[in-house]
Amino acid sequence: MKSNKIETIAVHGGQKPDPVSKARGMSVCRTTAYVFDSAEHASNLFALKELGFIYSRLGDPTSQILETRLAQMEGGSAAVVTSSGTSAVHYTALTLARAGDEIVAASNLYGGTHTMFKILLPDQGITVKFADSNRPDSFRDQITSKTRFLFVETMGNPALDMPDISALAKIAHEHHIPLVVDSTFTPPTLYRPIEDGADIVIHSLSKWIGGHGAAMGGAIIDSGKFDWKNSNVPLFNEPDGNYHGIRWAHDLPTELAPQAFALRFRTVPLRNLGACLSPDNSWIFLIGCETLHLRMERHNENAFAVARFLKKHPEISWVRYPGFEGDPSYTVASKQLKKGFGGMVVFGIKAGKGKSATERGRKFIENLSLFSHVTNVGDTKSLATHPASTTHSQLTEEEQKATGLPPELIRLSIGIEHIDDIIADLEQALAN
Repeated sequence: MKSNKIETIAVHGGQKPDPVSKARGMSVCRTTAYVFDSAEHASNLFALKELGFIYSRLGDPTSQILETRLAQMEGGSAAVVTSSGTSAVHYTALTLARAGDEIVAASNLYGGTHTMFKILLPDQGITVKFADSNRPDSFRDQITSKTRFLFVETMGNPALDMPDISALAKIAHEHHIPLVVDSTFTPPTLYRPIEDGADIVIHSLSKWIGGHGAAMGGAIIDSGKFDWKNSNVPLFNEPDGNYHGIRWAHDLPTELAPQAFALRFRTVPLRNLGACLSPDNSWIFLIGCETLHLRMERHNENAFAVARFLKKHPEISWVRYPGFEGDPSYTVASKQLKKGFGGMVVFGIKAGKGKSATERGRKFIENLSLFSHVTNVGDTKSLATHPASTTHSQLTEEEQKATGLPPELIRLSIGIEHIDDIIADLEQALAN
């Protein structure tokens, strides 16, 4: 499928008609374990001398189709799916770093990731330093001999800041460490970070890729391009006691070497901690992949229209949308996003009518009718939330401001409904 366009890959990648039943649709393989052909076959599978199915915690045929499709869509060498985007982020950290190591991450992260990096990983002995995603040099300033990777979101949640991925990749590679990006807000029909030098791409499949708010899941995509042998990542160059003493950068068969990260991810944290994706959810995400490019066209179109409407509205103090000329992210967004600027819009409502801006923001959300008040994004349905009191509520007020989250910020995930109905709902909610 490498020669095909991404729209074709999204429909066909990784799947052929079933050779036994001849079914054109994808089957859901519900089983816990797989029969070995022989003792030698079993031994070869565990020794990574050949690839195949062992136990569904490590993978299943339905999820393998999804992994192949995601890798092809992102232009990577391999993918691994997990039970959530959060587990994909956590397992990525554990695949690359251990107690005593360091990470440099953007400060403007999704609230759950920020808490993981600020509290959970340090509790596990991994130090996380935070840098300004808008200033690549601030990452360079934090790197030490103990730094194992850089981490950013391709579009910050919720402020929609966009870091320069190629600039950050250059800094990471100067120090022989990988650049890891969470690309959830920019699915592959919108942006492929590997083309700008990212080494590992993460997605919450629960968002645009799934697209219908019907399942939880996450994924990592290994670019296959990072030079682990010459890296400052000891876990890939030392014997790994988690898996037969293998040295991931040195001992894999030549054909598997480009999958070194994905294989360690699968056989160490996924195998031993167990946040695997069910085949039923993999099937749901495969169906989502098939229409991703069509849905994103409408998400982009509707979001741009909403942003224009809000910018002209007298009750709105400010609007952030990467597609606006003059937006802080516009220059980078114009360089990196070639097929639209995404389905997210954030804005601040003015104080007035005897209420503070925060109070008016909460009232606005309660007044919405078509929009659903939920913490998810990327649904076909339009969604709204007040991040300071929901998704980022575990952060202090100072931490919220540091991530670019003022208390009045309202986050809108624009769906694929008719734009007239979307704007009518916003208009009546602002009027009350």
